[in-house]
Amino acid sequence: MIPTPYLLYLGHSTDPVGIKTSRGLAVFRRDACVGEFRYDDCPFTLDLPRMTLAEGAAAGARTLVLGIANSGGTMGEDLIADAITALEAGMNVAAGLHQRLRDVPRLAALAQERGLQLFDVRDPPTDLVVGNGYARAGHRLLTVGTDCSVGKMYTTIALTDALRARGVTADFRATGQTGILIAGAGVPVDAVVADFISGAIEQLAPARADGGWDVIEGQGSLYHPSFAGVSTGLLHGAQPEAIVMCDDPVRRHMRGIPGRALPGLKECLEMNLQVARLTSPGVRAVGICLNTSAMELDTARALCEATAAEQGLPCTDPMRFGLEGVIDRLLQ
Repeated sequence: MIPTPYLLYLGHSTDPVGIKTSRGLAVFRRDACVGEFRYDDCPFTLDLPRMTLAEGAAAGARTLVLGIANSGGTMGEDLIADAITALEAGMNVAAGLHQRLRDVPRLAALAQERGLQLFDVRDPPTDLVVGNGYARAGHRLLTVGTDCSVGKMYTTIALTDALRARGVTADFRATGQTGILIAGAGVPVDAVVADFISGAIEQLAPARADGGWDVIEGQGSLYHPSFAGVSTGLLHGAQPEAIVMCDDPVRRHMRGIPGRALPGLKECLEMNLQVARLTSPGVRAVGICLNTSAMELDTARALCEATAAEQGLPCTDPMRFGLEGVIDRLLQ
């Protein structure tokens, strides 16, 4: 386990989606966070105390979480320099980037010298097997999306909590770096060799006979040219009984690909159901979850109601309006 409490890193970030790991920890593990570190050119805040790296260490932070992401998951010199400063201040360092902390010689040497640890959250397990798609017992739900970073992790955690509130056993199964940091376990599926993606998810959510649900965090989108392969492997390995579609209604184009429009909800639902049927012939859609955080409350509520009527499925923003309708449809 990564030592807590955390100091959350925003650095020089100017992309609101790129800070999703730090933001996710601030939302779901706030009790484990002492503050945030950001430069003056960063326009965002997590509404945590702003601290320097030295102040964070003095306040008791045991780990600096480099909770930012960019395309390709690489570390620039400024990020490496800040990680060095954190180690010199006595903090461990954790990151969910594709470029590993341990592969930066300066960081590895300093961590060893100071008796501290580097945590590369995007390390997949070493005992993965190829998936087989055979039917397995248990209830499984997978969140899917029209694009990357549209709220799949938030929805998955909210669904897990909503099921538990109904007295139903449910487990959140994390598949990305933010979810893994929140849950303390999981598989960083986008770092898994392609042949093993479906098998990794079969291991993450194995057969169960207790009547409970595995609620599996989705990744990417079948319509995103960069990440559709991960989404496909997840659908096959999850073998979901149900899917919930996630969407950001104010998103203007696919993340990182200006000019490429997002798919419509109907076509995206149909495609996800079609792909899922390879390993789960009876899969069904049980709801749509919108990220309306950039919209006025009344406008957001009206959009959810209109979308529900248009798609014939319960539609909500799980963080604003709850999930009663979706859970009702799931358990009927």
